[in-house]
Amino acid sequence: MSDFDVVSTVIKKRRTVKPSKMNGNSVPDEQVKQLLELADWAPTHKHTEPWRFIVYAGQKAKEFVSHHAELYRKSVAEDKFNNDKYEKILGNGKNLSHLVVCIMKRDEQKRVPEIEEISATAAAIQNILLGAASLGIASFWSTGGMTHTDAMKEFLRLNINDNVLGLIYLGYSDSEYDGKRVIPVEEKITWK
Repeated sequence: MSDFDVVSTVIKKRRTVKPSKMNGNSVPDEQVKQLLELADWAPTHKHTEPWRFIVYAGQKAKEFVSHHAELYRKSVAEDKFNNDKYEKILGNGKNLSHLVVCIMKRDEQKRVPEIEEISATAAAIQNILLGAASLGIASFWSTGGMTHTDAMKEFLRLNINDNVLGLIYLGYSDSEYDGKRVIPVEEKITWK
């Protein structure tokens, strides 16, 4: 099998697995470290390397999810509070092994446009997801709940110019998942 075939298989095999579909088994910390090392090889303009990660494992991951749910409860006006959303956030902590908070740390000199740093961090996140798929680890890149709020930035003690680009839930699942695309690739490409 060629390198292209190996990479192609991993890309096509990667699937989003919601935390509720994870089985509660623990991913070895060493494998999570390997995933973060893959993330560090993402493309980066001017070598700003804007990706930063906060890793919560085991009970700490469950505690983070509880804090996330409470942050939602405290930050939303009473008339806008949605108990189903609160319970969904809380439920995400039930079966996960690790949670990785993915942060774009803005270059202090702002040498490149912010979109380039967001893109570099998103590429680092994709490296984690692909690495997880290759190891049989279920993953879910979440941007829901309080992820993109100033309240979350404050909770994590981030700089005003930094952004949380997502929460990656890691674990194992007993289910197999098939992927699909709804728009044919030919409709997404224009050759000139």
